[in-house]
Amino acid sequence: MANTTKIVLIGAGGAAFTVSLFQDLIAEGELSGSTLTLVDTNAEALDRMARLAKLLFAESGAGITVEQTADRRAALDGAGFVVNTAAIDRNRLWRHDFAVPKKHGIRQTLGENGGPGGLFFTLRTMPLLFDFARDIAEICPDAYLLNLSNPESRLVLGLSRYTKIKSVGLCHGIFLARWFICQILGMPEPEVELLAAGLNHFQWVMHLREKATGRDLYPLLREKEAAHDPGFTPLARKLFRTFGVWPTCSDDHTGEYLSYGWEGGEHGFDFDGDEKGRDGFKTLIEDVIARKQPIPPEWFQHSWGERAVQIVGGILHNRHRFIESGILPNRGVIPNLPDDLAVEVPMMVDAAGLHPISLGPLPDGAAKLLMQQASVQQVATEAAIHGSKELAMQALLLDPVINSTDAAKAILDELWEINKPYIRPCV
Repeated sequence: MANTTKIVLIGAGGAAFTVSLFQDLIAEGELSGSTLTLVDTNAEALDRMARLAKLLFAESGAGITVEQTADRRAALDGAGFVVNTAAIDRNRLWRHDFAVPKKHGIRQTLGENGGPGGLFFTLRTMPLLFDFARDIAEICPDAYLLNLSNPESRLVLGLSRYTKIKSVGLCHGIFLARWFICQILGMPEPEVELLAAGLNHFQWVMHLREKATGRDLYPLLREKEAAHDPGFTPLARKLFRTFGVWPTCSDDHTGEYLSYGWEGGEHGFDFDGDEKGRDGFKTLIEDVIARKQPIPPEWFQHSWGERAVQIVGGILHNRHRFIESGILPNRGVIPNLPDDLAVEVPMMVDAAGLHPISLGPLPDGAAKLLMQQASVQQVATEAAIHGSKELAMQALLLDPVINSTDAAKAILDELWEINKPYIRPCV
């Protein structure tokens, strides 16, 4: 009998990733007989996604049983894999994370993973993730936690330091980097492969090759980049010319970690566009469920997302599968970064678990640039673990995005009050 498992998706009401997960479950086709348990505190959104899952799995013959519940602990009973996409009041609080620092003269690109916005994402999300981790340790201690919530590097670092559960962070940023590179190369994405190492949203492409031949594409990239439209991803290209390797994953994400990151754009996240897109996607889902519209054909094909289903299948069926990127404790994988840092590197997956692949040391200049952010992440993680305002202030004053002690103090006081209901010690 083929191996089967139970996958618990926390935050299942969020439509975009949940549909991507459904796509991969259908396209991968190796989890027939398994159970998908959807968990969310929003009953309406949860019911919508459960009805969609049942429809898609029935139409595709995926052979996956769908459950739904608002009771997380009940859902975890018997789980082999837990996928987390939950965020606390995401857009409302994120707007504050961006607007408050801007009011005090701090220039951010997104305010999600770095800068003062990244700090407060960490402070409010870490306690929630530790609630999940405690339940997993008690109810399904052998399960893997696949985390998709930001800020990935800090959350995975906290879990690895203070829990014993098996966890990994997943992000599709490396595929964004490939898209940018292929626009310059003038090559289709399926013909190009790249291997990168570094921090989440700030990896460096160590190997860039033509998939069919193994030809090194860096010489061609350097040639093509020199003549390409100067307005196209300018920050990444400045870093590429300076440090000799291409940074992932996009100017707005990379810019979160740099004092000059605002040169890549200070637009922030498109909250209004995001909410409009979510409303439109929700309407599409409801129309599909009601049979007012046909199921989009791409919903029966692979997504281009975080590879959670591929990891589940690789472990469950001992597939010895290569995964382009995962966020795991360093422990020497990148030898010129701190051992206890959470780094993003390629990995192999099989029945024994997750095995990070070392690409060797980063180029010295690139590693030193990451070391600045490493210190910020380490202190921000401790601030979140202990619910410490004092450590949070230290993290701000370590952050290259901050250029004023007075601004740091004002930002800390204002955003601390807004986030106070969610900040608490994790241990």
